[in-house]
Amino acid sequence: MALVVAKTAATACLALAGLVAGINPLITAGLAFGALGDFALAQKGQRAFLAGLVAFAIGHLLYIPGFLSGFGAPMAPPLWALALLPLFLSTFYWLWPHAGALRLAVTCYAAIISLMGLAALMVPPGEARELLRAGVLLFVASDVILALRLFRLTAPRARQIASLTLWPLYFAGQGLILLAGLSA
Repeated sequence: MALVVAKTAATACLALAGLVAGINPLITAGLAFGALGDFALAQKGQRAFLAGLVAFAIGHLLYIPGFLSGFGAPMAPPLWALALLPLFLSTFYWLWPHAGALRLAVTCYAAIISLMGLAALMVPPGEARELLRAGVLLFVASDVILALRLFRLTAPRARQIASLTLWPLYFAGQGLILLAGLSA
């Protein structure tokens, strides 16, 4: 239980820092939904997983307009943003057959996080842009590793390595999103 409280509180502190600093309220709300998602995912069972998935999806949906409005006029995404499409479409190959009853929810989440990544790529040049892009990249990487751990990895050692990798990537990603908001 202490680990659940520590993880949830750590992310909640990022949201609180955003609130106190007065960053874009959509980004602050996205951080807050991340804390709710952390709490839900720390619980056991499919209902808790779905609650966490929904909380994170709402957070990403808040991040999208926060990114597009909080850093200056959005620009056209770079051509290499097309890499997000095969990443999303690949989920039908490596994730869909293994997600069982969660297929639709996981696929919707993958689409939402891909759109969040696209929004981050549309942030105009400036000090905050690279922080934001790095934060979103780490967040997406943590979600890919989480999906692998939940639906694909069976070897105990591989699952353990994935578990140890998730939190640092995710928390650093959220932290960089906060720092980007502070730099905007």
